Amino acid sequence: MHSLTTSDSIPAGSTLQGLVGNTPVLQVAQPFTPADRGFWAKLEGFNPGGIKDRPGLHMVERARSRGDLRPGRPIIESTSGTLGLGLALAGMVYGHPVTLVTDPGLEGSMTRLLTAYGATVDMVRAPHPTGGWQQARRDRVAELLAQQPGAWCPDQYNNPDNVTAYTPLALELASQMGHIDMLVCSVGTGGHSAGISRVLRQLYPGMRLVGVDTIGSTIFGQPARPRLMRGLGSSIYPRNVAYDNFSEVHWVAPAESVWACRQLATSHYATGGWSVGAVALVAGWLARTEPPSTRIAAIFPDGPQRYLETVYDDQYCAEHGLLEAPPAPEPEVIGRPDEKEVTRWTRCATVGDPLSAPAETAGAEGGAL
Repeated sequence: MHSLTTSDSIPAGSTLQGLVGNTPVLQVAQPFTPADRGFWAKLEGFNPGGIKDRPGLHMVERARSRGDLRPGRPIIESTSGTLGLGLALAGMVYGHPVTLVTDPGLEGSMTRLLTAYGATVDMVRAPHPTGGWQQARRDRVAELLAQQPGAWCPDQYNNPDNVTAYTPLALELASQMGHIDMLVCSVGTGGHSAGISRVLRQLYPGMRLVGVDTIGSTIFGQPARPRLMRGLGSSIYPRNVAYDNFSEVHWVAPAESVWACRQLATSHYATGGWSVGAVALVAGWLARTEPPSTRIAAIFPDGPQRYLETVYDDQYCAEHGLLEAPPAPEPEVIGRPDEKEVTRWTRCATVGDPLSAPAETAGAEGGAL
């Protein structure tokens, strides 16, 4: 048997970092669109942990290069799951212990997986009175940072490295598709929608960015409510959200996302979690209603594995009223994000930062980068 020696060449991409990126694109049509229509899904679930492997590695690498994160010092961050996988990978690559602060909504399988990858999972027990579980997690991160001198927090919600991490994804997508007229992204921290659209707008100045949020999320100006869907939406206002880049936003309800996830599974084999279902629902409608020549790219952030106990569990879905009739064929439309509280799939072509002065016309044409 041949033994590996130091003189042997190392195959390209055989490092842990080499597992991340160069994910495939799949054309999605029926049952979301007629056979002669469709959109292209970027399948980020082909990364080991999903789309947030990219910022997990990038934020740690940049912090190390600046000296913000010293060798061997702890990484501490709040996560609803997916970034936790990316940080566990980064901790393994660069030699840092990782503590992930999460909440009881995290699936048991994800907790076990994060632990298996060497991360410490710290669970908060009660939501913040106004900021919900998200703010409770961030408060706990602050406590842990104070207890461990030299520890570092990526602060994914406000870290510009979370945005620049997606430059390679944007370039992959441009190479795979050749031209893109519309980009559909779920929005949580705001990282991937900002990072991908910034690069693609330089290549395709007329490209429109469509945001997909969940009902009960504050990001685009709706009131905060308890949210069943994880991975998109927020009860705080992440500063990485590039509001001026969006031409419109859609809010999607959990039952509507579940329907789309399951339709993807039975028709295309490639499916995922809450964000994937919501994005597919919106991208399918756009593909049905835009001119046939419109090239639409949709970002699918993860695969289905962590959702076997929720989205793909009939008992869970029945208990939460998620196995209702299929969604309406088109969204409800409102003129402004604060016009009314939305409870089903709803579209708004006026997008602005809820923390700044009201935006009057940040709508159909989008804004400057």
